[in-house]
Amino acid sequence: MTGLLRFAVVGHTNAGKTSLLRTLTRRVEFGQVSDRPGLTRHAEAVDLRLDGHVTARFLDTPGLEDAVALLEYLNTLPADSRPERIRAFLRGPEARASFEQEAKALRALTEQADAALLVIDTRESVLPKFRAEVEILTWCAKPIMPVLNFVRDAASRRDDWHRMLLEANLHARVEFDVVAPFAGAEAQLYADMATLLPTRRQQFADIGRALAEQARQRRLAACRVIAAGLIGVAAMRRVLPAEDYADALKRQGFVSGFHDDVRRHARRVVDELLALFAFRPDDAELADIPQLAGRWEDDLFNPELLKDAGKRLSLGAAIGAGVGMVADAALAGLSLGAATAMGAALGGAASGGWRTLWRKFGGRLHGVRELTVEDPLLLLLADRLLALACALEQRGHAAGQRLCVTATEMTDMAAGSAQDDPRVLVRALEPARGHPEWERGDSALSFDWQALEAMLAKRLDERLGFAWGDTHPRS
Repeated sequence: MTGLLRFAVVGHTNAGKTSLLRTLTRRVEFGQVSDRPGLTRHAEAVDLRLDGHVTARFLDTPGLEDAVALLEYLNTLPADSRPERIRAFLRGPEARASFEQEAKALRALTEQADAALLVIDTRESVLPKFRAEVEILTWCAKPIMPVLNFVRDAASRRDDWHRMLLEANLHARVEFDVVAPFAGAEAQLYADMATLLPTRRQQFADIGRALAEQARQRRLAACRVIAAGLIGVAAMRRVLPAEDYADALKRQGFVSGFHDDVRRHARRVVDELLALFAFRPDDAELADIPQLAGRWEDDLFNPELLKDAGKRLSLGAAIGAGVGMVADAALAGLSLGAATAMGAALGGAASGGWRTLWRKFGGRLHGVRELTVEDPLLLLLADRLLALACALEQRGHAAGQRLCVTATEMTDMAAGSAQDDPRVLVRALEPARGHPEWERGDSALSFDWQALEAMLAKRLDERLGFAWGDTHPRS
């Protein structure tokens, strides 16, 4: 390393400068992001930290609000060169009066930065004010990397901006949607910056490698979070006395309470994934299927979705065929009855021991009913959580709307892998059915729990690797 890399992030008001920095630094609380113009009034620094070290510093600058008038003023200044006109302007009274905001941005670029990231809202028409901004920035005699924002928006005028930048002799550019960056866009941004600062190429390469490793570790951590959550749900078991089972109202309340417990498990995993990817707790919600109403946790118990999951597990269209029989079709994804106790016990006998099996048979003799989660529900939950992890990996930290994602895309990607078999994932969870104490996570330090979590996380990592195209190197 030969010193800290320093970048001034410049551009018109509301082009997405602060949003870009939130995404690059994974600092969702940095600055203010809004549709209201001119929220950034001062140059504010934010650091990129990798491996515990500050590797780059970004200066978020105020928007260039009146570039046309400023360009006219600059042309009136007596100076031998364009960079000298910029310096004369910054020394003069107008830098503290009519063009105070523009002066803050230009001072950050000329005095504190190695290069500029010029953020462009490609939804805007290429107006004279934008041409003036680009011309003024080139007068600062610092390398400029245009960052084309909102290129995925239907209103994007990307081609018009490409032509304008070529006319301004800015031939290098990068497309980076701050709300939903393209896969690899972050690494591409730094690689392109290296062409503008060739003497710092090694530093950019180091940043690229650190970012790739960071992404890889996030993916592994996400798999562990999902694995632990699935184990907890698979281990869920509730005992219902025979007399309560015979009472329809009590049985309905029992099942409803079990549904709520499943939702709480799922919500906890979602919150942990959001924290892992540096998002706030209310930044995302797994979506229901578009034609259905309600929250996604309710959608987990939708009979049609469970039937589809059952078909993927080669269980036919029946709900409840995965572990035992369903005594009531309204249970939706839950098993309640004699076959549940026997089936779950057999699935977990090897790891749970014969004492667990004897307890279950004893309970059955006394008319006890046990409620557990069916295999199709486990598969549906796994798909939803994997879909969320995929979406968070590709989501910018400046998105103003809550993330809404279904498992459809994840399912399609996984189905395209010849190595993917959802039955393998569900079978891997069978030992958890013999350990109801694992639902609470109290046994997280036990060898059996750790072994199951590690094995399941590995399988989930393979599925995510296919979904992401294995762009992150394996350790």
